[in-house]
Amino acid sequence: MKYASTIFALLFISVLWSQKDDYVLDIRVNRTVEPAFRILAHPKIIDTVKTAQVKAYPLLFFQVPTKITLDTIEAATVETTERLKQIYPFYAKVGIGSTIMPLGELYYNSTRSRAYQYGANVKHLSSFGDIKNREKVVYAPAQFDRTSATVFGKINQRNYNLLGEFNYQNNGFHYYGVQNDSLSKDSIAQRFQVYNGSAEYRANRGDSARLNFNIKTDYSNFQSRKIADSLSEWRAIENHFNFQSRLWYNYRNERFYTDLGIRYNGYKFGILDSVLSAGNTGIYTQNTIIDFKPGVWTQMLDNRLKIEIGIGITADLKADKNAVYLYPQAEFKYSMFHDIFIPYIGIKGGLKQNTIQGLANQNPFIRVNQQLLNEHNPFDVYAGFKGTLSKRMNFNIGASFAHIENKALFITDTFGVYKNQFNVIYDTLNQTTIEGSLSYQMNEKLKIDGVARFYSYEMYTEARAWNLPQLQCLVRGSYNLYGKFLINLDGTIETGRNALVYVAGEGVKEENGQYFVSLGTIVDLNLGVEYRYNTRVSAFLQLNNLAAQRYNRWYNYPVQPFQVMGGITARF
Repeated sequence: MKYASTIFALLFISVLWSQKDDYVLDIRVNRTVEPAFRILAHPKIIDTVKTAQVKAYPLLFFQVPTKITLDTIEAATVETTERLKQIYPFYAKVGIGSTIMPLGELYYNSTRSRAYQYGANVKHLSSFGDIKNREKVVYAPAQFDRTSATVFGKINQRNYNLLGEFNYQNNGFHYYGVQNDSLSKDSIAQRFQVYNGSAEYRANRGDSARLNFNIKTDYSNFQSRKIADSLSEWRAIENHFNFQSRLWYNYRNERFYTDLGIRYNGYKFGILDSVLSAGNTGIYTQNTIIDFKPGVWTQMLDNRLKIEIGIGITADLKADKNAVYLYPQAEFKYSMFHDIFIPYIGIKGGLKQNTIQGLANQNPFIRVNQQLLNEHNPFDVYAGFKGTLSKRMNFNIGASFAHIENKALFITDTFGVYKNQFNVIYDTLNQTTIEGSLSYQMNEKLKIDGVARFYSYEMYTEARAWNLPQLQCLVRGSYNLYGKFLINLDGTIETGRNALVYVAGEGVKEENGQYFVSLGTIVDLNLGVEYRYNTRVSAFLQLNNLAAQRYNRWYNYPVQPFQVMGGITARF
């Protein structure tokens, strides 16, 4: 109220002041004076600066609201079929071919098992047809039969693998290289039987800082039937034993290894029911070979350069003579442009132990009474380059030069009644080989491989390298059409082979006092087609020797012409 009175008085005075005449105004107001108080603090001097407290502002948390939108999806489906295809333990193949050629095969294999694998198979192929030459002249009976049976097993464990196998082979045939179809079958019949057993132990102790090893043994027994001539009670038997082992140790980029092997071969020819003595006219030889090969494998330059260096020490132990050989072992490979181009160079050597079984696998028409010499290869120098042209195509081009002593060559036996068997002679030669290969693969649908080799022989004694080719071309391919039709093609072309003869005649050439004839060109093309009706049943058709050539693989031994074979396969 007192403030309102004061304001009113001021306004009234201002009005009066604005008038020309003077006025005297007497106003009574009530003024209140506040009581006084005493300040108790004493004055003082502040000579220090106090630090001002800095306030801390907490971080601001801005929470953006989350918007959730639900969308519909299709309901999931559960596949009720089996994820793995069913495996059938049995597989059978049955067929029949022209010239009355039955075929039968039966396989048994264990189903899925991580630790154990085992199985067995039986195979048979025979022929009851005749063979003619290009002039349609019928040769002596040429029937044959081949039967084999195999049992195998394997144990897979974390620290080791154990493998074992036993095989039996029975091969019956005739020395039909005579242009006389009236000969008795028994007079030219032969039968080879082979019993073979092998075992292998592989240690899996890791790749680094552990000593690993591998051991493999093999035993083979080879027997021939009795010869139906003046030596009717004589036959051949051979026992061959092979032991191989390898120890290796990995340290950083190096692998140090040592190979140790023992090869034994005992060969007898004569009346086996009696003991062969030194005075016996039969053949009795024993040969033991001990191989020792230490070496090291390393890589450097970001694993582009790979080097292997070693030495082979071989002791050849015979009853009449012992010998020790040293063989070089070295190889250098360098990867360029991420394995697109890989040049390589190397040198190697070795001693090959010739056996009657090995020679009969090359030429079954040999006499079983042969002198056995080991093939000595002091050195084999090779070089070339390999690589990839695309992700589907790769190639290899190389050349080699080798010196070989005691090379086994097959020539016609002139002491027999029919001259339809072969003897083995040995010669020293220098062999130059130029080889090129090309392969193409498009997934599992199309595969094609081709190899071409050119050989040049420099003989020391013989005029030519008998029955060895000068040019050899091999091709094979497979095509899978929609998983229903499987087409396979393989072919062989060989030329430049010559056979030693002993009299002059039409088409016979002479060189260095020796007569020989050209065996012509081998063109052998085979086509196979398989139709899969389902996953268990299929039918096949095999066409052999499409060019229908009656070429001579061996002198006076033409092969059968065009052949057709068909049959079915089944899994159960």
